[in-house]
Amino acid sequence: RMLTRTPSVVAQVFLLLSIVLVIAIAVIQINQQQILSPGLKYGIVLDAGSSRTTVYVYEWPAEKENNTGVVSQTFKCNVKGPGISSYESSPGALAKPLDDCLNKVKEKIPVHLHKNTSVYLGATAGMRLLRLQNESAANEVLASIHNYFRAQPFEFRGAQIITGPEEGVYGWITANYLMGNFLERNLWRTWVHPYRKETMGALDLGGASTQISFIPEDSEEHFNSTLQVKLYGYNYNVYTHSYQCYGRDEAEKRLLALLLQKSNTSASVDNPCYPQNYNTALTMKYFLGSLCTQSLRPANYYPNQHVNFHGTGDPGLCQEMVSLLFNFTACRDRDDCPFNGIHQPKAKGNFVAFSGFYYTINALNLSGHFSLDDFNSSMWFFCSQSWAQLQFMLPTSEEIYARSYCFSANFIYYLLVHGYNFNAETWPHIHFQKEVGNSSIAWSLGYMLSLTNMIPAEGKLIQLPLKPSLFAGLLVFLTATALLCLLFLAYLCIVSHHRKNIPRVEHVFIPE
Repeated sequence: RMLTRTPSVVAQVFLLLSIVLVIAIAVIQINQQQILSPGLKYGIVLDAGSSRTTVYVYEWPAEKENNTGVVSQTFKCNVKGPGISSYESSPGALAKPLDDCLNKVKEKIPVHLHKNTSVYLGATAGMRLLRLQNESAANEVLASIHNYFRAQPFEFRGAQIITGPEEGVYGWITANYLMGNFLERNLWRTWVHPYRKETMGALDLGGASTQISFIPEDSEEHFNSTLQVKLYGYNYNVYTHSYQCYGRDEAEKRLLALLLQKSNTSASVDNPCYPQNYNTALTMKYFLGSLCTQSLRPANYYPNQHVNFHGTGDPGLCQEMVSLLFNFTACRDRDDCPFNGIHQPKAKGNFVAFSGFYYTINALNLSGHFSLDDFNSSMWFFCSQSWAQLQFMLPTSEEIYARSYCFSANFIYYLLVHGYNFNAETWPHIHFQKEVGNSSIAWSLGYMLSLTNMIPAEGKLIQLPLKPSLFAGLLVFLTATALLCLLFLAYLCIVSHHRKNIPRVEHVFIPE
């Protein structure tokens, strides 16, 4: 009996152990699995503006949120030299300045991912103007970029001239994305759509155009001028308008053309927006060669003739001259039509003003958001400085920018107050900002985000504590052990039951 009991106890212990081990391994395998991201994906966007080209590198996890990648900027490089539209007569010369930035980009992206990294080039108002002026020259510049990228290791997705409304909407997407108005992390560190969060309007000031984009009070009413954007599973109706020739550089060229028109000599033209005692000689082609100033060309237009401009640093007169750049009469006092006969719904909510807006505000020694009075007094003080004082105030600024900040400040004042109808009460709702965290506020990130809507997500990779083959082997072994123990116990049960019955049978049949 003792002999029977020992194997029975051993079998029960093995059975129990096998069951416990099967449960334990299954629990560990399920709970300790690690969900690995399929890694990072990269994208490169070249923002080919009118005054310069900037290269941005973006990365995002290969799995996506509601169909859109969660994208962040990891690198930014300013290409030396002017914008691509300046290469109309020598498109081949584009390669050299691009090389410097692209070589740095190659170091930032793992080599094995180069061939799967998409590159997009978006050209803005400078190229829009060149295409209107000389379509074949614009096409040659784009073809030269295509040829350049054919020799690069990345997947080139084309160079295109984006429209003004697209530029406006992409800027709006960037600003709201970076401010967390589309996605935010909840307590469980997962991405969710923010509850009842208002979007911000976007104000972008480039070299050749300026854009305003926001969600109006009633988007149905302004249906013709709104674009529908779908991001992270939600639809947004965004009002956007791009004003060609109202970029900082083109607006200043128009001012110089007006000053020449009003002057009776080209030997010395007074410019109230240039600092006192600042003198410069500019060729007629520099400011009259543009499509934006074509209508202001004098009868005796000689592209290579020099015009001498003399700065008088007169803020009052500068403001008066800047007001002439806007056509306020086309609207005939209609509230929803600020200037140039363009219909615009009432600007509502908070706005972020970036690019040229930010750089000018920064030069005036202002930051963030401030009152309209503060802006005006800073502008007046700045515009009254002599060239010698300004160089001391802006030691790192290039001459071409330093001499023009007074003009830019007055232009911004007129555009925002008389153009977009901001007033002393709504002005503090404008945040002048260059970046959020490490990401620049520029249309290029919005462009990338819109494009990731079309980039397929990869499935998540699951890393298990035990290799599937080992896990299966252990389960089979332990299950078999448990079954054998069960069978053995069943056998012992039958044997012991049989033994109990034998003596009783013998007792019955013992003969007398």
